[in-house]
Amino acid sequence: MRRLPLHAGAALTVAICLFPVYWMVTTAFKPSRDIQSTDPQFLPRTWTLEHFRTAVQADGFAQFWRNSLLVTAGAVLLSLVVALAAAFAVARMRWRGRRQFVLAVFIAQMAPWESLIIPIYIIARDTGMLDRLLTLTLVYFMITLPFTVIVLRGFMTTIPPELEEAAQVDGCNRFQAFRRIAFPLLAPGLMATSLFGFITAWNEFAYANFLIIKNQDQRTLPVWLSSFQDTFGTDWGATMAASTLFALPALVIFLALQRHVTSGLASGAVKG
Repeated sequence: MRRLPLHAGAALTVAICLFPVYWMVTTAFKPSRDIQSTDPQFLPRTWTLEHFRTAVQADGFAQFWRNSLLVTAGAVLLSLVVALAAAFAVARMRWRGRRQFVLAVFIAQMAPWESLIIPIYIIARDTGMLDRLLTLTLVYFMITLPFTVIVLRGFMTTIPPELEEAAQVDGCNRFQAFRRIAFPLLAPGLMATSLFGFITAWNEFAYANFLIIKNQDQRTLPVWLSSFQDTFGTDWGATMAASTLFALPALVIFLALQRHVTSGLASGAVKG
């Protein structure tokens, strides 16, 4: 009974957070007459896929989907490779300036990346990097890198270095010992950081809107979705269907990796 208020508060919080998502999905399946009705229904009276067909057949849907996948996958893979090397150097090696480097990474993680929009825009403009997907990939890499380094560093400190030393005694060099011993144990941390990087890059709107200005073919899904209502007027069903399709990849990846995310983040926070 003492936990009842806590459980009630948790259930209320979950309901408030999930209700907009529920309303978005159910609206995508409602006919237009039910969406515009003055008597809202929590469940569709009749189900339709017409709004999803409208969203999928919209101009540029497949191309913008491809752009988002390329940018997101490139940023996540690049951040994992660089962060893995940086985490190994910080956790396993002793070199001058190591503490200062870790402090700089923490400061970069705490700094709001929205404050860098104008400087990055000026740099991209002066170097001729506007309207390019490569620019977005590098920006998303910059955004996700500090968090990835922090988590992988904390996770790597939980792996005893004696395991790698034993492998080196058996004939492996340092790289082979890391690849065969430590790297498989880092799988939960890699999955947790890749999920964070994917969701961050997939949902990012501000940089995509400011850096992709003239070349509309280089837009990503968030920018396309922001102009979806202007394209179809008051077709809220198509807008909700497009939003549902946009949220689907992040949901699928989260459900696939959720078993490893909690353990990865918790293990990475054991030692600082």
